[in-house]
Amino acid sequence: MMRPLLLVCLWLCLTVPAQAAGELETLLAQGQLSIASEMQFGELLVPGQRARLVLEIATSTWFTGGTRIKIPEVPGLVIIQTEQFAANASESRQGQTWVIQRWFLDVFPQRAGDFTIPPIALSLKVNGGERGDLTGQLNAPAVSFTVSIPAPLEQAEFWVAAPRFSVEQHLGRDTDALQPGDAFERSIAFSGDDVLAMMLPAFDEERQPGLAAYPAPPVLENSNNRGQTSASRVQTISYVAEKPGDYLLPAREFFWWNTEAQQLSVLSIPAIAVHVAGELPAQTGTAASGRIKRETLVSAVTATVVVVLLALLLLRYRPWKKLSALAQPAQALRERLAALRRPALPQRLNPGNSAGD
Repeated sequence: MMRPLLLVCLWLCLTVPAQAAGELETLLAQGQLSIASEMQFGELLVPGQRARLVLEIATSTWFTGGTRIKIPEVPGLVIIQTEQFAANASESRQGQTWVIQRWFLDVFPQRAGDFTIPPIALSLKVNGGERGDLTGQLNAPAVSFTVSIPAPLEQAEFWVAAPRFSVEQHLGRDTDALQPGDAFERSIAFSGDDVLAMMLPAFDEERQPGLAAYPAPPVLENSNNRGQTSASRVQTISYVAEKPGDYLLPAREFFWWNTEAQQLSVLSIPAIAVHVAGELPAQTGTAASGRIKRETLVSAVTATVVVVLLALLLLRYRPWKKLSALAQPAQALRERLAALRRPALPQRLNPGNSAGD
């Protein structure tokens, strides 16, 4: 009994949305529903610049529920729905009042080239007149556009494309009279409009011997007010003076493509001179004498260890025994040669006779 009921439920789940989608397509064909897509940007769109994808949904009746947008993933594009509500409006078309929803998606290209955003799935719920509320999914048309790099940006590695961009630097204290062990903070704040915080420049600390750097995680913030997007990125670095001396944290430059003026600007922060008072400890005669004594002691200990190791090796293997064994054949050879040099006959014929020869 349960199995037929499950089959019926499954059939309803599959057929009802398909039927509703078919009825929505019928409204499109009859001219009672329209869906349009449009890319909005200035004369030129560069990597990192915000463009807006406008999805316009209009009906000659009215919307009976919310609209859901399934944002596609496109390589090289960051597509974000920063506004959670549509801009609602109404207008007269051929003497009939139409209700309109306009949805805005922010599009940030990450490289130059030609792009196509495929059809975007929209879940709709509109009134179908005598047919009641119709719920289903339709697709907004695909859009294509081109992202290019103007000549002034061809030599730049990184830039911020925005109508407003700024960078500021702050120090927690003066750096011209520090002592070893003193610390100070350096804060670099970036801000801009029509840009995301993750697209603002990253700031790497300057590492120098004698001046330790401890960066804190950057603080990122995005805000949206009635379609106006702004972002900030604050990087704080703590420096600790370890040794006396003079240090220089160099100036930094940042490229800004002004999307309103269509021109390149360079923003910079000045260099920071750091002076740590005091002198490096000199090597005194006592210290030098102590160093020499230590070196002499190390040499003596090393020589003693070498002598002891050699003695142990000699006692262990006794190489003189092998030399003695090698000397025995040589002694026998010498005796044989001496025997060959002796005369065959004795010097006296009768060596035992007192008569002589």
